[in-house]
Amino acid sequence: MLTGKKILIGVCGSIAAYKSAHLIRLFIKEGAEVRVVMTASASSFITPLTLSTLSKHQVYTDFENGSSGVWNNHVDLGLWADAFIIAPASANTLGKMANGLCDNFLTAVYLSARCPVFFAPAMDLDMHQHPAVVSAISKLKGFGNHLIEAESGELASGLYGTGRMAEPENILSQIHRFFSSGRLKNKKVLITAGPTREPLDPVRYITNHSSGKMGYALAKSFAAEGAEVTVVCGPIQEKPDTSNIKTVDVTTAVEMHKAVMDIFEKQDILIFAAAVADYTPAAPSDTKIKKNEDTFALHLKKNPDIAAEAGKKKRLGQFLAGFALETNNEKENALKKLKNKNLDMIILNSLKDEGAGFGHETNKISILEKDNNFTSFELKSKEEVAKDIKELVIKKIHV
Repeated sequence: MLTGKKILIGVCGSIAAYKSAHLIRLFIKEGAEVRVVMTASASSFITPLTLSTLSKHQVYTDFENGSSGVWNNHVDLGLWADAFIIAPASANTLGKMANGLCDNFLTAVYLSARCPVFFAPAMDLDMHQHPAVVSAISKLKGFGNHLIEAESGELASGLYGTGRMAEPENILSQIHRFFSSGRLKNKKVLITAGPTREPLDPVRYITNHSSGKMGYALAKSFAAEGAEVTVVCGPIQEKPDTSNIKTVDVTTAVEMHKAVMDIFEKQDILIFAAAVADYTPAAPSDTKIKKNEDTFALHLKKNPDIAAEAGKKKRLGQFLAGFALETNNEKENALKKLKNKNLDMIILNSLKDEGAGFGHETNKISILEKDNNFTSFELKSKEEVAKDIKELVIKKIHV
């Protein structure tokens, strides 16, 4: 997707500098040509030799090339790039960029760059919240630069909060979307995938045969159109290589419900492809349940209905699609779900056809729409099924 793109990566003095090595590898894997600029303090965290080896080019750290006296041309480098990504961007460098200060090679390249500039802040919690840093970030966005927001998690100081540099995969995803000319560019898509596990005790749980393959096939198809895709995924055995897709891992139905509702309002398209357990043990045991009796009674309570709650909260412009798997009265039961959950579309899975349903590489679906249209498809690979669903969604939202 980035074949032939010229990517300039700027590395500042931050413990997160070690992530720049992985970031370089990701861009090269995508076919991009990568050059690297470092501040002097960045080399305390990762060596220029490491990044030079990975990028297969000289790493620029100063205006002069060693003791040879050869000038490193910051203007040419700024004009060479199709995108300049400063990751990690320290508080010190952000302040200089925001105020036009130019006392090192990286900031000189920044002031010379005509390409889009992306910056990924990395610093401790209190630094990230300081008014000076908040102001610098605001000014840089006002200049037309692109913020890659810091993520929340454990910080080097031991504190927990926002300040971690975005993971390299998430940075790559944002660059993908920027260069994408897809029909869903700037659209946010949330897809649920896989099963959920409902614990009986510390070693046993209730689950189903869902592999998550259909959900991830959908995610890849929508991401290929330039959408910003998030997959909320239950526990699956094999997670595909999805560097341009954000994944939120969950285990139980309650966890999946929370993960979806936390970001629901910001999504444009939601596809509920996960096989969520309808019920969960009412009182899971803290210790392993012993085999003492000939029979064992299991009391269950209902899990939250994620799609139904989303349907109630659906705002104008959001598109919601669900999946249904029925063993009898398929169309009638799917139609009830479509109406009761206020969905725009429901995809009816088949269990009657060989090669369809859980665990297979293929699937056979029918799609019921809110306007009563009903379309049946032949048995196809899950990638082709995902494309059929995507094309119908795009048609319905009039992109």
